[in-house]
Order: sequence, then C-alpha cells, then structure tokens
Amino acid sequence: MGPDLHDAANTPLGGELDGRKILIIVENLPVPFDRRVWQEATTLQQAGATVSVICPVGKGYDQRYEQISGVHIYRHPLPPEGNGALSYAMEYSAALFWQTVLSWKILFRHGFDVIQGCNPPDLVFLVAWPFKLLGKRYIFDHHDINPELYIAKFNRQDIFWRLMVLLERWNFASANVVISTNDSYRNIAHTRGRKREDDTFVVRSGPDLTRLRLVPPNSERKRGHRYLVGYVGVMGEQEGIDLLLESAAHIVFTMGRSDVAFCLVGGGPSLASLRQMAHDKGLDAHVEFTGRAPDDVLFEVLSTADVCVNPDRVNPMNDLSTMNKVLEYMAFGKAQVQFDVREGRHSAGEASLYAKCNDPIDFAERIVELLGDPDRCAQMGRIGRQRIENELSWEHQRAPLMAAYRRALRLSA
Repeated sequence: MGPDLHDAANTPLGGELDGRKILIIVENLPVPFDRRVWQEATTLQQAGATVSVICPVGKGYDQRYEQISGVHIYRHPLPPEGNGALSYAMEYSAALFWQTVLSWKILFRHGFDVIQGCNPPDLVFLVAWPFKLLGKRYIFDHHDINPELYIAKFNRQDIFWRLMVLLERWNFASANVVISTNDSYRNIAHTRGRKREDDTFVVRSGPDLTRLRLVPPNSERKRGHRYLVGYVGVMGEQEGIDLLLESAAHIVFTMGRSDVAFCLVGGGPSLASLRQMAHDKGLDAHVEFTGRAPDDVLFEVLSTADVCVNPDRVNPMNDLSTMNKVLEYMAFGKAQVQFDVREGRHSAGEASLYAKCNDPIDFAERIVELLGDPDRCAQMGRIGRQRIENELSWEHQRAPLMAAYRRALRLSA
C-alpha cells in the first residue's frame, strides 16, 4: 500500500532526536511504497532527525532523488527481477554498488550518525562496515528470515542456504541494535544472532490508522456477483495464491457457488503466471487481478470485500512471520481466513478462521462458512479492529522505535 505522501498526521515526538542524522537502506521495495520503512522514516523525522533513505526505483517511483515530508530519498536502478541464482547475484551486486556510492554521497551532503539496514538480503552490513570504523552505529531492521525464505522458495538446504545462514550471522554480529518485526524474530536475534536482550526491540509493521480509511463499498468490484473475497499482497511463489485459486475453483465449480467473486490486489514476479492459472481453471469471470494499485483502489476493495484471505503456506518462514495483509484486514474490520500459522494466529486471534495446513478444500469451506454468516463476520471484524486500535497500530510502535534509537545512539531514556 502506498502512503499518503503529503500526510504529516503522526503526532510530533517532541524533538527527541533533534540534531541526529539517520540513513535507512532498503533494497526490497522503493520508498515511500514500502509502508514499514516509510512509517519509520517519517516517525524519525518527526522526532527531529535528518533522515535519508536509499532504495531502488520502482513503478511510479522513478525519480533518482526527491524530498517528501522532509525525508531525503535517493533511488538507484536494479537489473530486471528474476528467480535464478545469476539474477539474484546481479541484483545484489548492483544494489551493493549503488548503496555504497550513495551512502558516501549522503555522508558528505547530509551526514548520518546511524545506518539502519533493512533485509532482505542480509548484505547491508557490508555497506555499514567502513562507516562503523568512522564511529557510525548500525541498526539491523529484521524484515525477513532469509534462511527460512530460501527453503520456502527452493525446498532445499544446499550451499546457498548455508551462505544465507552465514550472512545472517554476520549481519547480526555487525549490528549494535536489532529491530525485530515480532517476538519470533526477536527470539532468532537472541539464539542464532546471539544478541543481548537489551540490544533487541520489537517494532511491528502496524498499520497507520490516520491513513487507512474505510470508503463506501463499490458494488462494481463484485462484477455482478453477490459476494466478494479480497486479497492484498505480493504475487509471488511463496504467497500461496495458487492454493487460493484452487480454493476459488472448488467454491465455484464443486460447491456450485457462482455468486462469489475474488479480487486480488498487488504486483509481483508471479502475477502473469497466476493470471494464466486462473484462466486455465476457467475463473476469468470470478477472479480479478488488479496488479499493483494505488490506495484508492485498495481501500475500495477492502471496504467492499465480505471476507478477506491470507493463503500463505504453512512453512518455517510463514509460521514465524507477521504478514502486513493480516493486520490491514483487521484495520478494515474484516473477518478473514488463513492457514494456521503461528504468527498469523497470534496477530488475528478470533478475527480469523484457520484452515487445515495447506489444504485448499478446507480453505474454501472456511470462506463459504463465513460468507453464510454475516453477523459472525461483523463480530470478528470488530475484534480485529479493536486489537489494531489497542495494541498493533503504528501509534503503538513509535515508543519501541524510539527506544531502539536511544540504545543505538547511547542516549539516556
């Protein structure tokens, strides 16, 4: 979800970081499209810091430099996205080159006291090392567990997996402070990363309720059907969209529910193949892929959806990871269906039904179960929304983010 670029709605944080200078490096997504990084950057800027960001260019974010909401954003090119080892090597090499060049440029132009490196991949510590020799501090913002991600993608533990483990270990060892997205990741920082508890902080990727907004439902999104099932997220191999399409086919053709439509919002490397899969299954009349979409489309789909879904497979990666889409569904007050992954259940609790492990038939039946019980959906939606408001929204993540920076900068509380 792209943020409102001109919204400074977050409450100022009292100049806690006045005079401090911060560089954030992220390779996975462009900023401000990367919601977590953008929320971190603007929160730090509102606390008084000068914040610079290095990230790749992306669709709709192709300016090499711009300043938005006081944040300096430097973007660099990357080779075309691919799935093979050579493609990853080219991407990572190009990213490291540009991150290094731009880091030195930013040091002389704006300065920085701290580098915050966001994975994947676990390589930003290579950029940070020379600056640590100059007295700069390094914060590792742990977004993904790459050894588990490698297994999820390739289903093997080979030499490349061992390299992932080694890079992760070096990344942790290089960090003065680690920011984890949930308690499972924080535990990895303590065990595999051997970090001290007082050097680790949980900062969840909570939705910003000042920006997310319900809009009037648009019945055209249902394309003539009675019900709409919504999905928001990346279109990749490990997201389980193929299982969702199997569930959709079971609902439409086996269960005879021609009154159900699906709208899938998001882009990614598997989008074209997933569209072809839906076509091959005869689902063109029931499944719509929007591709990467602006906020007004995303808000409209989530406001119109009767039920939302998270079809992430149960595997070591997804079991320990908090998915943004789960929290976004809760923020919109939507009941959802997902497979029974540990962190998904921890986040959603009673706001979700949980299907059998990687079973698209049971997943389909749980969707239909909710579609047939709107009162239950409404109650589950209220439970989810309250949990976001009371515990998981970005408003509740500011304090641990500030604590992590106080620790890194050796400031008194």
